[in-house]
Amino acid sequence: MRFAFILDPLESLKAYKDSSIAMMRAAQAAGHAVWAIQQPAIHWSALHGVCAEAVHLGMLDDDTEWFAEIDRHIVPLRDFAAVVMRKDPPFDVEYITSTWLLERAEKEGARVFNRPQALRDHSEKLSVMEFSQLSVPTLVARDTALINGFIDLQSDVILKPLDGMGGSQIFRVRHDDPNRNVIIETLTIDGARTIMAQRYIPEIVDGDKRILIVGGEVVPYCLARIPKAGETRGNLAVGGTGVVRELTARDREIAETLAPVLAARGLLFVGIDVIGDWLTEINVTSPTCMVEIGEQTSFDAAAMFIAALERECTVSA
Repeated sequence: MRFAFILDPLESLKAYKDSSIAMMRAAQAAGHAVWAIQQPAIHWSALHGVCAEAVHLGMLDDDTEWFAEIDRHIVPLRDFAAVVMRKDPPFDVEYITSTWLLERAEKEGARVFNRPQALRDHSEKLSVMEFSQLSVPTLVARDTALINGFIDLQSDVILKPLDGMGGSQIFRVRHDDPNRNVIIETLTIDGARTIMAQRYIPEIVDGDKRILIVGGEVVPYCLARIPKAGETRGNLAVGGTGVVRELTARDREIAETLAPVLAARGLLFVGIDVIGDWLTEINVTSPTCMVEIGEQTSFDAAAMFIAALERECTVSA
C-alpha cells in the first residue's frame, strides 16, 4: 500500500523522538510505500480534485539523515491507501482549511486519519468537557470575575490557553498570588481570549502521564513526564523527564472509557494526558511518545498503529 503522511517540514523533525518518523519507519518495515506531504502543498481544483505534491521517501535508520528522496510528483489524495494527518498545531485557520480540504478528499474516495471532522470537533483542551466525570474541577471562560472566583474557590489552579502545546503559556496560580491579575489579563488578552482553568493536581510531581490509544485499543504502557525541580509542567519540551510505566487500574479505566467513543469518531491515534487519577487533555492532532515507550519497553506502538491503519484500509476498500 501507499501511505501519505502530512507533516511539518521534514528538516524540522527529530528522528530520535518523533512519532511520525516512527510510524513511517514501521510502514516501510511492513512493506508499504511512504510518502510525505507538506500542508501548503494541499490544493483542490474542479478538474483533479484534492491533490498535493508528494515526496516518496526511503526511510533510513540514521537519526541524522533519516530519509532519502526517491521521487516527487502531484498526486490526488484518493490515490493513496491512506492519508495520515500529522501536522503539529497551531490549530489556526490554515489548519482548519486543511481539514476542509481533507474532508473534500474523503468525499472523493480518500481515507484520512485522524478524520478531518473529528480533528475539528475535538479541541485538545475542551474535549475533556464531555468526560467531566473523569476530570478535576474545570472552568472555561474569559471573564475575569469568573476566573478569579474559580481561583478563590479552588485555591490553587492551572491556567492555560486553549491552543497551546508543549507546555507553552501554562501558569500555576494560587489564591494569594500577587501576580494573578496580570497573569489573567495576559492569558485572556484583557478578556478577549477564552482560557481554561483547572484545579492544580499535586500528583504532577509523579508525572504527567501520556497514554496512547491506537485503533480503539489502549497501549499497556504510558510515558510519565516528570517535571524538573522547581517546575510544575512535565512536558518534555520544557525539560521534563520521560519515564515509562505500566498503566495503573485508574489509568486503564480512563483510557478504556474513552477508547471506543473516540475510535467510533474516526480518531485512530489519540494521546490522553492523565495526572494522578484525573484526565486533563485529549490530544488528537499529532500525539507523540511512541519512541520513548518503544525504547524503554520494546513495545512497538508505531507497528501497532500501522496494523490498525491496514485494518481500516481493508475494511473500507
